[in-house]
Amino acid sequence: MFFDLIEKRRSIRKFKPVPVEPSKVDKLIETALRSPSSRGFNPWQFVVVDQPEILEQLSTAKPHGGAFLKNAPLGIVVVADPEKCDVWVEDCSIASILIQLAAQALGLGSCWVQIRRREHNETMSAEDHIKELLSIPDALRVESVIAIGYPDETKAPHPAHTLQTEKIHINRYGN
Repeated sequence: MFFDLIEKRRSIRKFKPVPVEPSKVDKLIETALRSPSSRGFNPWQFVVVDQPEILEQLSTAKPHGGAFLKNAPLGIVVVADPEKCDVWVEDCSIASILIQLAAQALGLGSCWVQIRRREHNETMSAEDHIKELLSIPDALRVESVIAIGYPDETKAPHPAHTLQTEKIHINRYGN
């Protein structure tokens, strides 16, 4: 079941205009809260967004790579307190991919929108745009937004022969 999930998971950017059921949202939240964290510090927090007007504003956080958020019925903003843990980026990344795998397991599609170190415009970062929009405290950092919904596109799994096996090294680099 796990390997089937890994094989079939693809970034979905087109969603049906169907809300995600509360029971599925609850499972996504539970998955996020069960995410592994370095030393169990759990620096992450999550802002669950299901209001279309807020999702549309989130879709403008950066000029490229996030426009599809406006048509997603659900977004989960992954934030962290960098004072809690020096590897908050890694902890948030782990939580983000687990949310995506949970979405796949629930019959949903998802796509990661990178926010950290991206610009909204010439004067504001994507992170500051989202903080302002969602009233996120200044001390917290925004890593990503995961767009989630029922897929309105079908993508075949990547064929095994296209996997970059040349990037695997045994015992030492280059072997």
